[in-house]
This record gives sequence, C-alpha cells and structure tokens, in this order.
Amino acid sequence: MKIASRQLPSFLPLFAAVASSGLLAALLPSVAHAADKSFSPAQILAWGEKTFEGQTAYRVVERDGRPALEARARGQASARFLEEDISLEETPYLKWCWQVDSIYPSVNEKTKGGDDYPARLYVVNKTGILPWQVEAINYVWSSNEAQGSHWDNAFTDRAVLLAVESGDEKVGQWVAEVRDLRADYASLFGSTPSEIAGLALMADGDNAGGDATALFRGLSLSSDATPPSCGA
Repeated sequence: MKIASRQLPSFLPLFAAVASSGLLAALLPSVAHAADKSFSPAQILAWGEKTFEGQTAYRVVERDGRPALEARARGQASARFLEEDISLEETPYLKWCWQVDSIYPSVNEKTKGGDDYPARLYVVNKTGILPWQVEAINYVWSSNEAQGSHWDNAFTDRAVLLAVESGDEKVGQWVAEVRDLRADYASLFGSTPSEIAGLALMADGDNAGGDATALFRGLSLSSDATPPSCGA
C-alpha cells in the first residue's frame, strides 16, 4: 500500500483517526461460551471499508458447502474493519481459517515497496487517547519471511508483522489459526492490554502490483484455544 495504508490500519480514524500505514463463517466449538464473539462472512462484508489504493474486491462465496469471505486483490488495497472494544480477559484467543491462491515470491516484505500480502488480519490496541497511540499486530501470510518471524512495518513502528504462514506449501489449502493475543502483545510490544479496539482484514497488492485471492472463515475471539473447523 501507499504510505497511508502502511502506517497502521488507517481506519483508526475510524479506529480513532490514525493517519496510517501502510474472516469467517462463525464455526465455534459445539459448546460455545457466552463471552465468545464470532463473525460470519456476511457480517464481515458489512464492516466498514478503508481504501488505500483502489479497492480489493470482497464478496461472500460458497466453498466446500460453507460460506467464506473472498478478498481479491489485483494491484489494489482496501480493508474491511470493525471498530469495537473487545475484552481479552474474557476472550483472549483469536481464531480464524484462511486460504490463499498464490503468494508474491519476488517482494521484500520489509520494505515499503514490498509491503504486500495475499492475506492479512489486523488487531489494534489503543494505548492512549490520541489517534497515533496504538499498537497493531498484523498476522500475515508471508511470501518470503520465515514462519514465526516478525518485523516492524516499513512505514511505522506502531505496527508489527508476524508471519503466521509462509510460502507456497499450503497454497490452495484451508489453514486453521489460533493466537493468544495477550501472549503476542507481551512478546511483540511488552504490553498487557485488557482489551483490543478493533479488527481488520484484507488482501493487498498495491505496492508491487500483486495479484492474489484470499478466503476467510471461522473468525472469532474465544475463551478457549480449540482450533476452528475450516472444512475441506
């Protein structure tokens, strides 16, 4: 994305006015907990949209007999975002399923010109009352960085990227993810937030002209770490 997109999901004006950087059928375990929050593909499609460079095409599709949110980037970048305070004391685990149809093999993801990902999921924590007082974790499907590695966003030190998946080995497959948000914030920022201020997701390819399609389903915040059911 351009600089506005790479500095933190610039939807914190929306997320609180940040000039910034630059999931999903709810498939909870059979016994859901009262505090758990889940988001269907249709609900995510209805979230706000922040455009950085053109518009990623979002729509609900059927895959393997279940709905999924499709995000298709053809050199564009726009995100779907939810601004909402969500307790990490009640629901510390972020869960989702995702699938990508390709990666961007030639990009350097640590540079502004290569800050593109076939799929990414943002979590934002507000650390103060001012718009720029935020900490954002970008969980990404990296094209080239090692799985489990992390690095600062090329446009701002208020966002850290974490490679949850990497490379093309799992391209075309559903992959289930579970992240302990409190543990990740402690590790990446040294902070212990009791809540987050919002979520966002996207596929983007505006910096390097990337072409990729991502699918998301099973997005939830939960009190337990049971992986979501992704389907075939």
